[in-house]
Amino acid sequence: MSTPLEQFLVRAEALLQRVEAILPQTPRAPDWRLGFAYRWRRHHSGASYLQAVAHASSITLSDLHNIGPQKAQIEQNTRQFVAGRPANNVLLTGARGTGKSSLIKACLNQFAADGLRLIEVDKADLAELPDIVDLVAGRPERFIIFCDDLSFEEGESGYKALKVALDGSVAAQSDNVLIYATSNRRHLMPERMSDNASYQHDEDGDLHPGETVEEKISLSERFGLWLSFYPFKQDDYLDIVAHWLTSFGCDAAQIETARADALRWALQRGSRSGRVAWQFAKDYAGKLPQDGVA
Repeated sequence: MSTPLEQFLVRAEALLQRVEAILPQTPRAPDWRLGFAYRWRRHHSGASYLQAVAHASSITLSDLHNIGPQKAQIEQNTRQFVAGRPANNVLLTGARGTGKSSLIKACLNQFAADGLRLIEVDKADLAELPDIVDLVAGRPERFIIFCDDLSFEEGESGYKALKVALDGSVAAQSDNVLIYATSNRRHLMPERMSDNASYQHDEDGDLHPGETVEEKISLSERFGLWLSFYPFKQDDYLDIVAHWLTSFGCDAAQIETARADALRWALQRGSRSGRVAWQFAKDYAGKLPQDGVA
């Protein structure tokens, strides 16, 4: 039969377990040998952690066509970063399907052997950016925090968290961390006609943005490097189609035959983008007879 002291200790242990379950938990580091890419995840218990990506994208810089200036700029910035030289956070904005996120993944594959690592963070988890930075700050690797398809509505908490992480905290940003983000919006927040009313004119006729506009552009301005992407022309689209068909083993004659179908495919989707070209190439090559593709 247990003594009163033993009963007390059992109850105290049970109470501690319940308290620990509701307290914030220190994020745990992954096994860094498991890969080059990671996702920031939240367990159902509330604890956050880095999850290694078992099958990361294998896309390379040479796979990305007709975005030469953007590719050269981000490659150079990333090269500086992995070499320990000054480099900028990067915001990639513009037309959908033009290679924004693929370019970041290709940079990882280009520089992974030099110590580059990538951490993908959902917008809902941006408030935890300080925890992520603290988790990797002492590591020898160089980390890109990747926020894909980023946009905010007014009042969302992640907006201010990202602003602080970029340039606004009393703590300096770790020198082994950069933030690369993609968005269809250059200023990351919706822009309304009413915003124009906040512009002010001075006596010389100069136009100055009001507080509403200033707030909307303040986040994007904290990215040191802006890369803009535009819809592809028809010849650019067909060039990308040809590249992917070649990667699937199609010969020149098959690629020439596919041109009309590729244009119809783009017309049906209302877009001539790299993503649409990739989707068409998979569909077309997959339908060829087995002896039609090497």
